Formats: sequence, structure tokens, C-alpha cells
Amino acid sequence: MEARKPDQEAARLEALRQYQILDTPSEQAYDDFTLLASFICEVPIALISLVDAERQWFKSKVGLEVNETARNISFCGHTILSNETLVVNDALCDTRFADNPLVKFDPSIRFYAGAPLIAPEGHALGSLCVIDRQPRELSELQKAALEALARQVVAQLELRRVSARLAQALNQIKLMEGLIPICSYCKGIRDDQGYWSTVEKFIKQHSDVEFTHGICNECLKKHFPEVAEILLEDSK
Repeated sequence: MEARKPDQEAARLEALRQYQILDTPSEQAYDDFTLLASFICEVPIALISLVDAERQWFKSKVGLEVNETARNISFCGHTILSNETLVVNDALCDTRFADNPLVKFDPSIRFYAGAPLIAPEGHALGSLCVIDRQPRELSELQKAALEALARQVVAQLELRRVSARLAQALNQIKLMEGLIPICSYCKGIRDDQGYWSTVEKFIKQHSDVEFTHGICNECLKKHFPEVAEILLEDSK
């Protein structure tokens, strides 16, 4: 049975994109989590699965060779519908999964437990899951440990996102610290490609600053003396 999409699917996918993690190479920091999950839960397969629009992609894996599977047959597509850990003791006895190709064929899933990876905004990005080829149960201690590891996976993802934002901010600072050619007459700014633009456009391109416009008192007196006389008199 294919899982329904979460209520805020577009926002969830955008949150996943912001981590810039999809299709990146394997990393020891994440591989440590799947290794621990496999050991603690005593299963041959453990995955960090991120649920994309049409696929589930594995950032880290133990006991499995493939890098991704279709989302419409994924167990993790069901896991992201709740903040609670999904435990399937015997997939052949669960109507949601009994006819699933991942159950009937390789890797022949019978047991599955997935702790959702909940981003700070509340979106479930995927799961840290453990899999066995035979029915089994997960103890409360194992379940608690799996959930603790899932929280640490999210913490690692957050470190990645913050680091990327800091790097971007530093690049912007370095750009602003450099010599910027400004026209002596119109005060336009020349970019690295030799094109001239307004100060507002240049700063918007390199920061999140938004502009509003007004007229200072001196310009008001110079260009609109009649209005200045009224407004400035009232402000005294």
C-alpha cells in the first residue's frame, strides 16, 4: 500500500532541500549512526533514509547495496506521516506491506522499525530505520536508543545547514570588504562582470537586505521647499 503524502508536503520538501544533503557522498559522521543502530537493535540492515518527492535516498547504509528506492514502495514513506517510531514486527502480517516488492523480493523485509527525522520546523525529512529479514520485536530500550540516534542525525544535519549559511555569510562579508567601484556622479556600483547597477540592486544581490525609500530633511528643503516648510515646521 502506497503511503499518502504529508499534509504540508511542499514545505517538507523545501525543508529537505535546504540541507543540501541529497546525493552527497558518504560521510563517517552519518555512517557511525547506522552502525550503532544496527548493533543496538541487533539487525543486519540500518539506513538513514531521506524521503524525496519520488524516491527515498540513503545518506548512509549498513547491509544494503542500493542507494535509493522508489518512494511509492518505501516503508519510510509511512514513517514520515507521524512523529512516532513506526514498528512493523512482521511485514507479511501487515496489510500495508504484505504485497510490497521489498517484502516479496530482495531485500525480503520482514521486520522494520523507523524513527522519523524531525527537523526543528516540525517536518519529517525521513527516518533512521533498522531492518531484518525475519520477524522480530524491538525492546523499549532499543526503541529509545533508536530515537535518540535519530535526534542526533537531525543535529548533524543542522550543523551542516548552519555551516553552509555561515560560509555564505563570510563570502558576502569578504565581498563587501573589497574595493567596490562607485560612479562619482550617479553613485552606481560596478560588479565583477563590469556591469553598472544601483546601490540597492547590488546590495540585494549579495544580502537579504530589503529597501524602503524616503527623503532626508536636507533634500526635502532643496527639492521641495514648500513642502519642507510645512512638514519641518510641524515637527518642531
